[in-house]
Amino acid sequence: MTNEQYYEFIQPYQNAGQMMYTRLEVLNKSLYSRNAASPIHNLQERIKSKKSIEKKLEKMNLSDSVQNAKDYLKDIAGLRVICYFIDDIFNLVNALKRQSELIVIKEKDYISHPKPNGYRSYHIILAVPVYYLDTMEYFPVEIQFRTMTMDLWASMEHRVCYKKMPEHRAELADAFLQYADILGKIEEQFEAYNETGMLEEIEHK
Repeated sequence: MTNEQYYEFIQPYQNAGQMMYTRLEVLNKSLYSRNAASPIHNLQERIKSKKSIEKKLEKMNLSDSVQNAKDYLKDIAGLRVICYFIDDIFNLVNALKRQSELIVIKEKDYISHPKPNGYRSYHIILAVPVYYLDTMEYFPVEIQFRTMTMDLWASMEHRVCYKKMPEHRAELADAFLQYADILGKIEEQFEAYNETGMLEEIEHK
C-alpha cells in the first residue's frame, strides 16, 4: 500500500468517524434531561496509521493491499468515549442501537465480563452510512466506552506492561490485576453519586 493509496483509502473512514463523533456529541447534550449532567467526560477519535494497518495485516498473514484492509480490518476508524459512570456507558450504547441508520457489526462487553488481565471496557463496532453524490456505502467504526477509572487502568497497563516490555512482566501482570480490583471498588463507591442512573434510559425508550 503506497502513501497515496493509504490517504485515499482512509478518507471515507475519516468521514464515518467524524459522523459518529458528531452523533455522540449530540447524545452528550440530549441523552439526559436538561437539569442532569452530561454522560461523557472526554471524547477521542483516531484513524489507524499506515504502519499499524500493515502490521495487523502481516499478523493475519495477509498482504498489505487496500482490498485486504477493507475486507478484514474493522477498526480503521476508532473512537474512545470516556464516561463518568457505568450507567452512562450502557445508556449511550442503547441510544446508538436505537438509531436505525446504524448497524451493529460486533460488540464485546468487557465490563460485565472483564478480560483475565483485569481489562474492562465496552467495545462496539457500528457500520456507519457515508453518503456521496449518487450513492451510499457503510464503513465500520469501532467505539470503546470506558469510565475514567477504566481508562486510567488501561492507559497505565499499556504504557508499563505493553510498551516497555519489562523483564518482570508476570509480576507486573499480577500487580495490575490487583489494581483493576482496587479501581473497580473505587468506581462502585463513586456510583453512589450518580444522579442519573438507569432511570434515564427508561425515559428515552
